[in-house]
Amino acid sequence: MPNTKSAAKRVRQTKKRNALNNWRKRRVKDAIKGFLAAIATGDAAAAEKAYRDAASAVDKTAATSTMHRNTAARRKSLMARKLKALQGGGAATASKPAKGARAKKA
Repeated sequence: MPNTKSAAKRVRQTKKRNALNNWRKRRVKDAIKGFLAAIATGDAAAAEKAYRDAASAVDKTAATSTMHRNTAARRKSLMARKLKALQGGGAATASKPAKGARAKKA
């Protein structure tokens, strides 16, 4: 229980901010799940539309302090890689080397 007026105000602000952040994160998660569902069906056109929607949601969330811009870039990159693999651009993990696999110096 807050003891001062300013502490009570901080409680109200935090509650409101948490609700907004949770809504934004849920929106991103739902958009990404929709994209992954479209990938699972194998329909490239639907997956591309779902990718655009998900990337938009990720970018809008990254424009706020809810998600860091590097996190947004990483999520979009992973989705783009899966979309490219579906469209016939190679394996989904072909562009990323296995963990611990480094080129040896000659």
